[in-house]
Amino acid sequence: MQSTEHLVRELTQDLQPVRPLLRPWIRAALWLAVSAPYIGVLLLITPWHSLPTQWPDLRFMIEEGSALAVGLGSAVAAFATVVPGYNRRLLAILLIPIAGWFGSVSEGCLQSFIRLGPRALSLEHNVLCLPFIVVLGAFPAAAMAVMLRRGAPLTPRLTTALGALAAAGLANFCSRLFHPEEITLMLVAWHVGGVFLLSAVAALGGGWLLNWHSSKNPIFFERA
Repeated sequence: MQSTEHLVRELTQDLQPVRPLLRPWIRAALWLAVSAPYIGVLLLITPWHSLPTQWPDLRFMIEEGSALAVGLGSAVAAFATVVPGYNRRLLAILLIPIAGWFGSVSEGCLQSFIRLGPRALSLEHNVLCLPFIVVLGAFPAAAMAVMLRRGAPLTPRLTTALGALAAAGLANFCSRLFHPEEITLMLVAWHVGGVFLLSAVAALGGGWLLNWHSSKNPIFFERA
């Protein structure tokens, strides 16, 4: 019968040093730094997107700030979900920017209805809008997927949904910043609704994209 000391030696003799994952907010900052050049170049070469000559009202700034907070907050949350020991209740913080986002676009939609009447309820829109957001968020989504695979896929569908929400939210923020259309029911459906629809669709493939077989080499995970 082997002694405890001998068993411990056998279990530890072939261990290799590993590098711990960076904290989720640092990984989110790196993800943003990698994604920003792609989005910037794509917006600059797209003829119908350019910075406005004058900034819209405060409501638009709140909308954009909330959208950016949703994107970055989702990125931090996605990276946190692949680290054992992080408090999942922190995900509830995302409800704050989401509420600000929906509140600002709803208030803008109401103002448009008062000013435009039934025309503000039209769902007519440029059919290239949602596909452009998809293209805009394609590289950030791919970068997010690669980075998330270096972690423990504890909740693959939730993690994938948050990662997609981060990429689509960032793409929507940049698209609106360069093309600040008037808020109507159409914009709520195509822009805001489209972002969450893409997140829900991505969650369906979470089990395939993130699983223990696809996870990279074993990594030491820090607690929050």
